[in-house]
Amino acid sequence: MSRHILLIAHGSRRESSNHEVEILARKLALLASEFDSVKAAFLEMADPDIASGLGALIEQGATEIIVLPYFLAAGRHVVEDVPQEVERIKAAHPDVDIHLSEHLGAVNEVPGLLLKLALSVT
Repeated sequence: MSRHILLIAHGSRRESSNHEVEILARKLALLASEFDSVKAAFLEMADPDIASGLGALIEQGATEIIVLPYFLAAGRHVVEDVPQEVERIKAAHPDVDIHLSEHLGAVNEVPGLLLKLALSVT
């Protein structure tokens, strides 16, 4: 079994913002020893896009891919755009288990992380 994570962010015209997401993916990879790799991809404005990111993992032999939407709120991108793109790739590759997780803002630990951030300022 070849397990991978694809971290999906919106994408930005600011290259430094996209680079932050790539750095986050590398940091996550250091923690995620149960996965073969962690890569970043973007919904728009940056490369690789979601289809290319998933395609690259599939070409590497991925048998399972967890897609992590790095979005804070359940806007149109989270509710429609990302799931539609993931479903399109799933339909083209039924032999690969592709799972879409909740978006970051839906995770119960986020309020605690925000409090930790607030307390670090004072």
